[in-house]
Amino acid sequence: MKKTVTICFTNNKGGSGKSTTCSNVGAAMARAGKKVLLVDGDMQLNLSLSFFSEEKVLEMAAGEMNLYHAIGGQKDLTDYIVHTPYEGLDLIPSSTQMSSIEYELFTKWQREFILKKCLQKIKAAGTYDYILIDAPPTLGGWVMNILCASDRVLVPVEASPWGMFGLANMFDFLDEVKEIAPELQVLGIVITKADTRKAYFKQTLETLKDMDGIRLLDSVIRVDSSIEWAQDASAPVVEFKKSSRSAKEYTELAEEVMNRVSR
Repeated sequence: MKKTVTICFTNNKGGSGKSTTCSNVGAAMARAGKKVLLVDGDMQLNLSLSFFSEEKVLEMAAGEMNLYHAIGGQKDLTDYIVHTPYEGLDLIPSSTQMSSIEYELFTKWQREFILKKCLQKIKAAGTYDYILIDAPPTLGGWVMNILCASDRVLVPVEASPWGMFGLANMFDFLDEVKEIAPELQVLGIVITKADTRKAYFKQTLETLKDMDGIRLLDSVIRVDSSIEWAQDASAPVVEFKKSSRSAKEYTELAEEVMNRVSR
């Protein structure tokens, strides 16, 4: 039976391109013939909006078949899976009620491992090659829960002054999580929203390369209006406009992630 690898996409800084990276890496993996489950762990619903219309996403968020209700009842997530329009790519949708999950988890026994427990049967079944989880832009108990359920973590970082802000805090937090989840491994940082013509991009690149113990992925996601048009169409850009620069870059990133995980 194949081993399912769970990868968390996280950054405590909003606007890092985290949800876009998660959705497109997942879609590119599915296009490569892999079976992928996406988990929307953010109350902003952006991962869900990458595949379904706003009306459909709000309908799923308002109902009971979403991540919030599963976590609240500590239920097996198998019954909460919905199929996206793309072959080999499934989703567990989120809810705006996730905003209160931090408070609700506080009194739970072994609260850091509830998501891991809810994913246990899915992982044991080996149906999926990858489970990709989109985490909210915070550092708290829920993100710790997501990280404890993951095998690897990828940190998208926007190539801007504010994009770099707080990155040290992110990695300090990851070190704390590894004290209770020692098997968690950091895949590294991927630079997003890059304008390679600007001097600041080169400065960002050098700064990240000089950080001790930080692995910088080779793939870089550049600014591309095709991503915004894809978001408007509720589709990942690797499906919406396969010939675009960003589609090719996300495909390369997915290949790099799969190669690094298999080592």
